[in-house]
Order: sequence, then C-alpha cells, then structure tokens
Amino acid sequence: MLESYFTILSDGESEIEIKKSRFICSLKRVYSEEEAKEFINQKKKEHWKANHNCSAFVIGEKSEIQRSSDDGEPSGTAGVPMLEVLKKQELINVVAVVTRYFGGTKLGAGGLIRAYSHSVSHALAEIGLVEGKLQQEIQLTISYPNVGKIQNFMEINPYTLQDTIYGEQVNITCLVDETKTEQFMAEVVELLNGQVSFEKGECSYHEIPITKKEQIDDI
Repeated sequence: MLESYFTILSDGESEIEIKKSRFICSLKRVYSEEEAKEFINQKKKEHWKANHNCSAFVIGEKSEIQRSSDDGEPSGTAGVPMLEVLKKQELINVVAVVTRYFGGTKLGAGGLIRAYSHSVSHALAEIGLVEGKLQQEIQLTISYPNVGKIQNFMEINPYTLQDTIYGEQVNITCLVDETKTEQFMAEVVELLNGQVSFEKGECSYHEIPITKKEQIDDI
C-alpha cells in the first residue's frame, strides 16, 4: 500500500475563456479505465455541440494507466498537455475532460497547449486537492491528570487527535502516519512516564485537504 497519494478534493468543473473560445474542464475521481471512458463519453453526450472534448486520465497506485486524447485538435496540443498537468501534481485516480466551444479565433499550436493545460490547472486550483495518508488508529488509555499533557503534545506534533471519551479513565483516539507508529508510542511513553496503555485500531487512508501542492499552474 502507498504511504500517501494526491488526488482531487471532489468532482467538479471550471470554465475559462480564451480569445472567445470557452474551455470547460470537468474533473472526476475514477478507479478504472472503464470508469474514465464512461465519464468521457458522458461529457461528449452532454456537450455534443462542442467542437472538441479532449481528455486525459491517470489511474493506479503507481500511475500505471495513463491515457490522453486530442479529440480532433492538432496532435499533441490538447490531451498530452492536460496529462502533463495531472502528472506534474502527482495525482492519481482522476480523469479530466476539457470541452472547447470554438470562438472564431485560432490559437495556434502553442496557444492550444497553453489553453488546455491552463484549463486543467485552473480547475485543480478551483476544486482543490487532498493528500491521502495511510494512518494507524491508536487508542490511549490515560488518567485525568495526564489529559493536558497529551492535548499539548498533539497540538505541537504532526499527529491527529480524533476523539476523547471520559470515563473512569480517559480514552483518546489518535491518528498517526503508519510509518511513525512506533515513534509516536515511544514519545507518549516517555511523556507520561509509562502511565499509558495502547490499543491499535484500523490502519486506513485519511484524506487531508491541501491548499497548494507547490504551485498549481501551467506546465
């Protein structure tokens, strides 16, 4: 399993206009080539009056499935630039369709490359990205006097305090990157002088919205 991955925050679309041509970028999470093709065909039916519905998608933990289509635009001016934006952001399991309604002004090869790549990067910036991290759920059982210590510790360290239940003792559920599980437990034992017991729960992916992954811009 991957330690982490990047993908889009949600499905959605964004529109820009360049020299009177409309470029509508639609993004969707997909987990198979069949899903990606189904979405592309759906957009082609929805925008059947459009001049072009160009597409690109990246699927798989290692981005093993990569496809692009110029859909009638000059070869290499649409699908590949779109795919490059997805790859530059290291995204997986996402398909992009850019629908173009021609506005009467030809853009030239360079202009088309910039227009299609910008359409995708603009949509990514509008919709947002997430980082999915493989995290271990760990429940701490501690005494009441140690609650403040743990809360302060969680605030200043890269761990997530998910839940706190107060009973005879206090049960605190934390989310820790899977690779840092042993480090986390050792730090807590030292912090509380061993006055803690641990119980591991599920190990699963938790997605965290990110405002920027370096810089979402044109290729």
